[in-house]
Amino acid sequence: MATPFLAGLAVAAAAYAGRYGIQAWQAFKARPPRMRKFYEGGFQVTMTRREAALILGVREHTPTDKVKEAHRRVMIANHPDAGGSHYLASKINEAKDVLLGKTKGGGSAF
Repeated sequence: MATPFLAGLAVAAAAYAGRYGIQAWQAFKARPPRMRKFYEGGFQVTMTRREAALILGVREHTPTDKVKEAHRRVMIANHPDAGGSHYLASKINEAKDVLLGKTKGGGSAF
């Protein structure tokens, strides 16, 4: 008498667990993709080391060779000869100068 009852209880528990699993999977598939959070806001009047690091995608105290490598990578993607913006190119160059300590305080050409 107890064996059929326990078997039925086990089948019901398995059915509920399967139903819950299917609902969880469908909710997981239906969720919107996670978007990467980017820095919000425009450029500052005088570029800081933090802003320069954000532009080049490095940390503020990155070694010189890594700064140059990051500058090259970002500049290739945004070079005016390849359809990029002159303004962005000047900001990328300014960011490299700020991180390498070559700033003259003049800021961007724009």
